[in-house]
Amino acid sequence: MLKNQLINQPLSGIGYLLKGMKLLAHPKLRAFVIVPLCINILIFVGAFWALFSSVTAWIDGYINELPDFLSWLSYLFWPLLIFTILFGFSFLFSIVANLIAAPFNGVLAEKTENLLTNTRINDESFADTLKDLPRIFKRELQKLGYFLPRLLFCFALHFIPVFGQTIAPFISFIFAGWMMAIQYADFPFDNHKIEFKAMRKALGQRVGKNLTFGLVVGFCTTVPFVNFIIMPIAVCGATAFWVDIYKQDMLNKTSES
Repeated sequence: MLKNQLINQPLSGIGYLLKGMKLLAHPKLRAFVIVPLCINILIFVGAFWALFSSVTAWIDGYINELPDFLSWLSYLFWPLLIFTILFGFSFLFSIVANLIAAPFNGVLAEKTENLLTNTRINDESFADTLKDLPRIFKRELQKLGYFLPRLLFCFALHFIPVFGQTIAPFISFIFAGWMMAIQYADFPFDNHKIEFKAMRKALGQRVGKNLTFGLVVGFCTTVPFVNFIIMPIAVCGATAFWVDIYKQDMLNKTSES
């Protein structure tokens, strides 16, 4: 009943994030959360210290670039820019955290799927996991290859007069949410060796649900203390999303090909 409700409701991305929060507290998953959690805490503490030491002066300079006839919008754009910058920087540091924690997040996604389906999806030993590390990091670099050119494009939009100070922050915000969705959905997809291109195509077929998930995850990365635990929550939530919506269909397509 709960599964059907989550699939059918428009904001199921939020529902799966809440489901990830519940899964995170499960006794069978706690041991697999410790390493990703510690990595996330260390990176975000350092990242936010560096960010807040310089962000105010940059925003003031950015607001001063507004044309005179739009100066009244500064009260609106100041908080919007703060949030956009926090969102963007949080996403960049999330990429770093996920790159470092990728093997552990993959294991967490695997154990979460085992718990949800009551079946083992991999029978690999620890030695087999170590041998698989080059493929895991290659997948992370593949995501970076997809993210970075588009991030640079969004960044460049901010330097277009008027458009850069008005529309570009919204475009950057939406795209960062999409990248968050890809970042965390990729762990359960990759555990089943689903190609990156096929994974993106599958997410694009339910872009509303995935974008909602990614935007909420991105927002949580900007909230102090919540950003410490959002990575493992998002991994668990994205895995539940995979099990309920994508797994059967994607594995059927893989077996047919």
